[in-house]
Amino acid sequence: MAWDFETDPEFQEHLDWMDEFVTNEVQPLDLVLDDPYDKSDTAGLELITPLQEQVRERGLWACHLGPELGGPGYGQVKLALMNQILGRSRFAPTVFGCQAPDSGNAEILAHYGSDAQKERYLQPLLDGKISSCYSMTEPQGGADPTMFTTTAVKDGDEWVINGEKWFSSNAKFASFFIVMVVTNPDVSAYEGMSMFIVPAETPGVKIIRNTGIGNETEAEGSHAYMHYDNVRVSNDHLLGDPGAAFAIAQTRLGGGRIHHAMRTIAQVEAAFAMMCERALSRETRNGPLASLGVVQEQIADTWIEIEQFKLLVLRTAWRIDKYNDYRKVRKDISAVKVAMPKVYHDVALRAMHLHGALGVSNEMPFTGMLIASEVMALADGPTEVHKTTVARQVLREHKPVDGLWPSAHIPARKAAAREKYAAYFEREAADH
Repeated sequence: MAWDFETDPEFQEHLDWMDEFVTNEVQPLDLVLDDPYDKSDTAGLELITPLQEQVRERGLWACHLGPELGGPGYGQVKLALMNQILGRSRFAPTVFGCQAPDSGNAEILAHYGSDAQKERYLQPLLDGKISSCYSMTEPQGGADPTMFTTTAVKDGDEWVINGEKWFSSNAKFASFFIVMVVTNPDVSAYEGMSMFIVPAETPGVKIIRNTGIGNETEAEGSHAYMHYDNVRVSNDHLLGDPGAAFAIAQTRLGGGRIHHAMRTIAQVEAAFAMMCERALSRETRNGPLASLGVVQEQIADTWIEIEQFKLLVLRTAWRIDKYNDYRKVRKDISAVKVAMPKVYHDVALRAMHLHGALGVSNEMPFTGMLIASEVMALADGPTEVHKTTVARQVLREHKPVDGLWPSAHIPARKAAAREKYAAYFEREAADH
């Protein structure tokens, strides 16, 4: 067998424990607390901290990290199976020490941070004592780094950062920012951009406003419009080498997209469960909705779509583990990124329609899911860009034929095949 997603009995015990723990202890937090990132919420911390201790005792804290950082070093398949459970709750990633953007920022610091940077920023982040922000996209450039204009200019032993950033995640709760800037405008963006750690209290770091998603108010929004106004940081706040921002960024994006996908599966499966329950419970003149052919067709389509997507994600996770090189799995990761918002959208929309007027009300989660599906279509690069990546990678595996039409080769191929099997046809002719 080339690949198999059945896990070992010891890890299955962890998954079974997580299943019960998240359902009974973590999901209720979604109903009584506002924001998993707000470390000023003392009442929330009193509820969350004991749960985090249970996770630590179980050895499941920050499982995305390798043993050198205190994590178990699980591969992407195991992490995918875990994230399918964690995706059920907004608070589960925080309880398990793997919430974004902190998880990705921790990986960056682990790979590229100096010893001093790890001590000051990484360890408190791993301990869950502080939060962080990833500040990359810009108003005029979106997620395309070749269009970025925020700069850092060397001034003695310091760098001076100027510019604006857009949708900087978790900025209002962050103790520090990881900021991607242009440091050498005379070369390509792939060589001329760098990353810096910027403490939140640094003069010139300004949140213009927090942007909400969908109907969220500014107070509820968690993605900031940032202005860096002559922000000075010492040279020891440079992450890695100057010009290495692209390589650093890829460290956090590949695995993160798989984790996003598996957490999305948890949401999709929740919508599907509600859809099936509604079909069996809602009576019409001719019996339950489940007795209608059109409803049965929607349920079949939905189940198939979810299972296809889940297998694509797990296969991609397996390939990451196998090759240990995100570049070799770039096509697969982009394919997951393309498929994810479509599956999310389709399932949420079907579930919404099956619930009738109740489905579009705030009694049910479907309108929020539809918005979330569009967020998934834009986060970590828009769907259109990833489709281009998939197409280019696929086409590299093929080559053009001689001549304009492949069908022109059919007579020659037929002749070659006849020649290859000439002895067989001669015997057939002789027998008849």
